[in-house]
Amino acid sequence: MITAHVQFQLPNPITLEQAREIMSGTAPNYLGMDGLIRKYYLLSEDGKSAGGIYLWESRAQAEQVYTAEWGQHIMNKYGAAPTVTYFETPVVVDNVIGEISTGS
Repeated sequence: MITAHVQFQLPNPITLEQAREIMSGTAPNYLGMDGLIRKYYLLSEDGKSAGGIYLWESRAQAEQVYTAEWGQHIMNKYGAAPTVTYFETPVVVDNVIGEISTGS
């Protein structure tokens, strides 16, 4: 499994309520996305930075999403270019379903 951390600086701070409204509008785009296990939307406490944590089955599947077009979409929607950092994810503990996954 691969975790991708996406982050971008917002040109103007937003509130949690604004973030919830904006991000809820894009959330349906990720339902059923090939290889995406889970996505968390993020907003910094000061409202100046946003992004997401994505858990993917593979890096190849993640890279199919994080294209130049996707980056331009983020730029158009939020006014900032995103950075993507990848992490190997050897173990996941899920307390909701009571499961530990090693991705193997």
